Amino acid sequence: QVQLVESGGGLVQAGGSLRLSCAASGRASSSYAMGWFRQAPGKEREFVSAISRGGGNTYYADPVKGRFTISRDNAKTTVYLQMNSLKPEDTALYYCAARQGATSLLMRQYDYWGQGTQVTVSS
Repeated sequence: QVQLVESGGGLVQAGGSLRLSCAASGRASSSYAMGWFRQAPGKEREFVSAISRGGGNTYYADPVKGRFTISRDNAKTTVYLQMNSLKPEDTALYYCAARQGATSLLMRQYDYWGQGTQVTVSS
């Protein structure tokens, strides 16, 4: 069992930055592949970024490539999402997720989810 707690969301103006954190606790949490997903009002949850267990492989959705950076600190069992050049369309509830095995871009393949942290970007 893995518990995930997100933090770092908030209100920011367009062009600004935020860093989201996802603290993982529980059995062997550092051995899980991790992902970030987001859900805007009235829309389905969508993939944002993912990172492999060791941190050597990272993946990004096209809308965030070049602006967002995912990283992890396995000693602290924490995953980060650095978000730069934020746009109003990045406004959403951001979720952290964990899965055993290989990294995945598919929401249904993740076993554990956090409660989410709200990101609001004003124009």
